[in-house]
Amino acid sequence: MAGVSLKCGDCGALLRTVEEAQEHAELTSHSNFSECTEPVLNLVCTACSKPCRSKTESDLHTKRTGHTEFVDRTSEAVKPISLEAPKVDATYSSENPSAAASTDQNEEMVVPEVDKKLLEELETMGFSTARATRALHYSGNAGLEAAVSWIVEHENDPDIDQMPLVPANTKIEAAKPSLTPEELKAKQQELRERARKKKEEEEKRTEREREKERIRIGKELLEAKRIEEENERKRVLALRKAEKEEERRAREKIKQKLEEDKAERRRRLGLPPEEPSAAKPSPVVEEKKSFVPVRPATKAEQMRECLRSLKQNHKEDDARVKRAFQTLLTYVGNVARNPNEEKFRKIRLTNQSFQERVGSLKGGIEFLEICGFEKIDGGEFLFLPRDKVEMAVLNSAGSELDSAIKNPFFGVL
Repeated sequence: MAGVSLKCGDCGALLRTVEEAQEHAELTSHSNFSECTEPVLNLVCTACSKPCRSKTESDLHTKRTGHTEFVDRTSEAVKPISLEAPKVDATYSSENPSAAASTDQNEEMVVPEVDKKLLEELETMGFSTARATRALHYSGNAGLEAAVSWIVEHENDPDIDQMPLVPANTKIEAAKPSLTPEELKAKQQELRERARKKKEEEEKRTEREREKERIRIGKELLEAKRIEEENERKRVLALRKAEKEEERRAREKIKQKLEEDKAERRRRLGLPPEEPSAAKPSPVVEEKKSFVPVRPATKAEQMRECLRSLKQNHKEDDARVKRAFQTLLTYVGNVARNPNEEKFRKIRLTNQSFQERVGSLKGGIEFLEICGFEKIDGGEFLFLPRDKVEMAVLNSAGSELDSAIKNPFFGVL
């Protein structure tokens, strides 16, 4: 079957005419063209009559317009491609068609020029001169591999062994010589240099992407740190507020207790109840009275203040403070459960475990002394005499210690 299209050996595109092949070569720099028996498709859209040259082109047209119906008119447009016809001036042909026809009939036909070196190689491989010449001519003298491929594709053509002829006055492009070793080496060096530059550009682009990613991660870390610091500040403010509220309630409770004691003393002395207006002191008197203790603090209040002071003095080490509270609670609990056991009422101050847990912390020994422990034997021991064991005091100490351990706001301020 005669060829009905030209196929680009570099990209596989099918072209209808030599002119289309030349335009394709100018646009893409492809030079490996061969005659092909596969026709160029002619799919016409039934909606807008747009012709499509391939299935891919029709699919793109469908995506852009939504038209899905096509009529295959490939058989109507297919015709053998002519590679030997000379280019005739269109103006001259239209004005004088008879002269153009006579010129075509009188045109001298000659054998096209091909690469002699490639021709010899094909003849050495066993191909006839006519077949080798035809293959080199129609493959554009692109190379030995292109010529062999053309022969394989057209080995069943009836004119495969006929010497091709072209008009004598047709300009035939010079055969493309094969590359010398020096040119081949230069070409390889050029390709390597191009690949190196492309790799460097890719590495630079990747590095830019990585730098952007590092900057993004850095910003996220800074934002997370800022949020964490803000949450910590809010937590500290909440703790301070809770501590102030606790102190306010304690002051109100003490003030209420003082008022009740005062009213009880007036009742015992037979004095009339104090008038509300008279009971309200002036601001200056109130300010002076705030510095004068009305009554001694109870043991429970002394214990609470001692524990608060201990936590304030060692607030940088919460775990150590909590361990000290738990150790004091153990000592107090052992005495409360076994008041007759002397071993629970006697503590050696030089004991290493006691020193690490309680003795080395300011306020630990003072708390035990409030509970009734006394230093004996030159300060070597803390001892709680049996007759001075007060269960109420020990119970108060246990309650204060339990509150200090469980209350997260205890002693923050």
